Amino acid sequence: MDSLSSLVNALRCLPGVGPKSAQRMVYHLLHNHRENGVHLATCLQNAMEITKNCIHCNNYTDHETCKLCQDTSRERQTLCVVESPSDIAAIEQSNAYSGSYFVLMGKISPLDGLGPEDIGLPKLQQTIIKNGVQELIIALSPSIEGQTTIHFIQELLKPHDVRISQLAHGIPSGGELEFLDGTTISTAVKNRALIA
Repeated sequence: MDSLSSLVNALRCLPGVGPKSAQRMVYHLLHNHRENGVHLATCLQNAMEITKNCIHCNNYTDHETCKLCQDTSRERQTLCVVESPSDIAAIEQSNAYSGSYFVLMGKISPLDGLGPEDIGLPKLQQTIIKNGVQELIIALSPSIEGQTTIHFIQELLKPHDVRISQLAHGIPSGGELEFLDGTTISTAVKNRALIA
């Protein structure tokens, strides 16, 4: 296989990138942007070799401790549990949260062979005790695996005096009822809030 075909095939490992998209990217870089392609390759190699998980929260970082865990202005008594580092990025963009995080790096899924230990629930429990966490915000998707994980977290924390909350699910802002699926509407009805 030649270098062009190898690069096209390599790019297909990215989510949402099929053969045509990968080929388009390669030709774009080769046509007028070879320096950018070399820079991209260098950045990719550096990230793959240097990036690791934060020793406290499991977020991605180049150092032992990520920037968020180093930030002394963040509330340590509030901890938000997410599935992946990309979830942290999404929450941070909202500017609505100033507490700490814990990344599970997955959800409990017996079919995939992932149990509580595989996603770091014992480490989560230690973090909660060590930091004196008062509120745990669970920000997991409402899938079966997400609900199973939430149940395990609730059981794990029963002996501890920790308030557990979950992100609300339901109708998105500007959403029209007629275009929503039954599960979304059902969740919205169950999680309805009082109007002041």
